[in-house]
Amino acid sequence: MNQRQKEEYLREYAILKSKGKPFFPYAVVKDSIMACVVMACIITMSLVLGAELGSKVNPTTSTYVPRPEWYFFFLFELLRVIKPPSLVGLATIGIPTLCMILLFLLPFYDRGPERRPERRPIATITGIFVIGAMFFLTWQGASTGSPFSVEIATPAVVRQAGGQALAEFEAGRHVVGASGCLACHKLGENGNSGPGPELTHIGSRIPRLGIARTLVNPTAPMPSFKHLPPKQFEAAVDFLSQLK
Repeated sequence: MNQRQKEEYLREYAILKSKGKPFFPYAVVKDSIMACVVMACIITMSLVLGAELGSKVNPTTSTYVPRPEWYFFFLFELLRVIKPPSLVGLATIGIPTLCMILLFLLPFYDRGPERRPERRPIATITGIFVIGAMFFLTWQGASTGSPFSVEIATPAVVRQAGGQALAEFEAGRHVVGASGCLACHKLGENGNSGPGPELTHIGSRIPRLGIARTLVNPTAPMPSFKHLPPKQFEAAVDFLSQLK
């Protein structure tokens, strides 16, 4: 901005300011009225509709699917995408903090006098990118499946067999994911690296009968899965034995 543009801007600003109204009390009163209207709507809805109550807390369940509030879905999706435990801090603190810093510094690295969006490409593109990324991650986090699901490629033998074999493989995948195995074992990109061994290729190391015996009579601290219904137990054994 050269000297002439600066003088013209200050002159127009002085004219507009003389025609305007002071912030107090006009703008303060408007904001206060709107705040009261919003609070009245919230109180009325809470009294008429009430709060949503779920089932009673059961600390012994292993199939509960946790979900954050909708405004944390984008962070939830970041944690789901960035799987390695060593990068959890990057997903929860690093990336959101970096985005906030970029937004705070926006007035410093885009100092143009223009107010029209098409004449401020840096600010416009930055705002669209951040809002679009948060919207996309929120939508992905809201529509994602269970955190207990096992994301692993279906073996070629099972795909070729199709039909019943594929259905049994999917049933076993669901049983293993819902039984809490991922809390101690790593299976593909899912689960934790310990204290149990990795199960990604367990079928290549242990035969089917050995897997079944381990599930019935495991080594501590692994719990026994003999209490599973027979169909679910067989599905879990078949699934694990096919991971080669």
